[in-house]
This record gives sequence, structure tokens and C-alpha cells, in this order.
Amino acid sequence: MKNEKKSERRLAYILVAPSLLLILAVAIWPVIQSFYFSLFDYRLNNPAKSSLHLDYSLNLERYLESYPFLMNALKQEVAQATGEEKEKLTSLQERLQQVDEEIRADEDVAKRYEQVDEILNNFEVPSEEIKIVPIDEQAAKDLMETMQDAKQTLKTLNENGQLKQGDKLTGLANGLSGAVIEPNFVGLAHYKNYFSDTRLWKALWNTTVFTVISVALELVLGLAIALLINKAFFGRGLVRATILIPWAIPTAVSALMWKFLYDGQNGIVAKYFADMGIINNMSELLTTGAGAMFAVIFSDVWKTTPYMALLLLAGLQTIPSSLYEAASIDGATKWQQFVKITLPLLKSSILVALLFRTLDAFRVFDLIFVLTGGGPANSTETISILAYKVMFSQTNFGGGSALAVIVFICVAIISTIYIKFLGADLISDRK
Repeated sequence: MKNEKKSERRLAYILVAPSLLLILAVAIWPVIQSFYFSLFDYRLNNPAKSSLHLDYSLNLERYLESYPFLMNALKQEVAQATGEEKEKLTSLQERLQQVDEEIRADEDVAKRYEQVDEILNNFEVPSEEIKIVPIDEQAAKDLMETMQDAKQTLKTLNENGQLKQGDKLTGLANGLSGAVIEPNFVGLAHYKNYFSDTRLWKALWNTTVFTVISVALELVLGLAIALLINKAFFGRGLVRATILIPWAIPTAVSALMWKFLYDGQNGIVAKYFADMGIINNMSELLTTGAGAMFAVIFSDVWKTTPYMALLLLAGLQTIPSSLYEAASIDGATKWQQFVKITLPLLKSSILVALLFRTLDAFRVFDLIFVLTGGGPANSTETISILAYKVMFSQTNFGGGSALAVIVFICVAIISTIYIKFLGADLISDRK
């Protein structure tokens, strides 16, 4: 008996393994990768931070486009200089030469150094794999310190009119100082910055308000519609199909349609709301914070209530009609039947519907992005839209990845709360 249970358990793991591997590849791995990216100051609009660097590196192309010319220009200046000026330039020249020797002390770096130098002499462009080379931390710091002093010295001498090629020297010094690529590992700095950022908390608040209000309204309206179309009446099939039309429309198309309907000049919905006194004037729906939030919630409720009704309808059809017949014979009213029979037996379906809709609403992006773009003044900006703006508009992949991880954590917390407090009986092992 014991061996049979072990065999069954082993078989169960084997059958579940493909699904677990698929979940790991599709869902878990991207989150792990996003968390890894969030540990770096990863910015595509900054050449020094456009890739992940744990160690100091040197851009040999930039280095060799500046160093030989800077040394040659310094040699010419030293030949014409006198006194203290000549001493400063000579000292600078010697320090740069010493740092160059320190960089080339590594055999691998020296080999790449010669390769890139030859490529540049042939007026060709070296590849990223060749021109970016890791260097010793001390050598990198020595180069940065030397270039910092060089820029200050050359700037002072140039302002005093003591250099013949002042602008050329300062330009070459600036170019050479940018050849060092520093590590862009920042650890948990992105999370620390975001958790003290009022914009993040405002986005979370907007997301929570949107989620709570829209899901609550969709649950009430969806349950009412489900109860209605669960009854037998003439044309029920046509009514069910018609109700699902809003849900079948693509979200981007639906949002664009509502944007025209909310228009402050020609929007018919905006006009009706103004005539009914819901808003003071037609333009309020998309130009004020409260109006814009109302607009996106109203649009979302219109679109996804049919989805909620469909899930609840499936649950209603599993309830035996004999229970209602027995309750009617015992004298129970319709309300008592609803409270004592429908709601308890519909609990599982309500949980599933609430879980799906809450997670979907919390991750809302396309509806709000098309309808309001997160405006006005970020009043409808959700956490997903903020992550999109940081990652793609600002090309800050490190910060955007941190926001993506925060979204994942929030979704995981919501799922845990639902299962823990509302659906414990669904996952308990009952005999």
C-alpha cells in the first residue's frame, strides 16, 4: 500500500513536471531576469550604461581616438612652454604615459590594444566584442584620477591663455576621460529610490482605486446579468451573445471608441453626462483628474462586466434546480433562496471571477494608455503605465525592471490574500 502511494505520487510529479517547466520558462524566468536587470543602472540612451558591467572596462576605440593625439599635442605644448607651465605639462604627460603602461601591463588588454589600434589605422570600425575590454580596477581609477587632474590643469592654463592648442587639448582630455566604463551595479538602489518616490505611491493609489471600484461594480452588475440570462425566456441565446459583444471588442479599439465618446466638443456620452448633471461641462471627463478616473472606470466596467457575467453564469448552471424547488415548497422567498442557496454555492465561481478580474485590473495598461495616457497630470497613471514610461520612454531598463518586479510582488500578494482568506476551502484536502 505504501509503495503504491509512492508510485502514484511519483507519477503525479511526472505528469505535472511539463506544466511546471512551462510556467518556469514563461512566467518565473522573466521575473528573475527583470530582478537581475533591476540591480543595475541599465540605460540604453547612455553608451557607458547600455550593457551590464560588474567590473571596470575600457572603450579602446574611444581611448585610442584620444590618447595618441592628446600625447602628441602635449609634446608640442611642452616644446614651446617655459617655467611652471612646462613643468605642469611635462608632469601630466608622464602621468598619462605611466597609466597607459599600467593598462597595457595585462597581456590580454595589450593584445586587444594592438588589434583596435590597427583597425583604426585602417579607417575601420571595431566591433563591440573587440573594443570593450575589462581592465584592472586600480588602473581604471588611476586613469580617471589622472584625467580629472588633466582636465582641471588644461582648463586653468587655457583660461590664462598659456596654451597654443587649448581647445583641442581640453576636447581630447574630455574624450579620453569618457573611455573608462564604470560598473553600473547598484544593488537595491532602484527599489530604495522608488519606495521614497511620491510618483510611485500615487501610481499605486491610482491602480488600487481603479481596481477596487471597477471590480466591485463589475461583480454586482455581472452577477445581476448572470442571474437574468440564467432564466429561461424566449431569445435567451441571442441575449447572451449580445451581452458578450463589449468583451469581444479589442481593448485598444474599445478605448479609442470611448475616447471619441468622451470628447469635450463632439462626444455624445460627454454631452449626455453634462445634460444629466453628472459633470459640469463636457470637457471635464478627460481634462480633470476625477473626471478622467471616472471615464476609465466607466469604460472598463462596460467592457469587462460581460466577462464577469460569463464566469458567474457558468457557476449558476452547476446549481441543481431541485434546491430552489425544495426551498419554494418550504416557503422561502426569492431573497432567502439567493442568500441561502445561490451565494454559498456560487462562492467558488465568485472567487475565480474576482481573482481573475482583480489581477487583470491591477495590471491594466492598454485601456488607460490609449484613453488618457495616464493623464491629466498623472491622475490616471497606473503602476504598469509608469513602468512602461520609465523603461521605454526614458530607456531606463534598470528602473523599469524594478517597477516590473514591484508589479509582480503586488500581484503575488493579491493572489495570496484571495486564496488565504476567500478560497481556503478550494485548496484544502478534503476526504
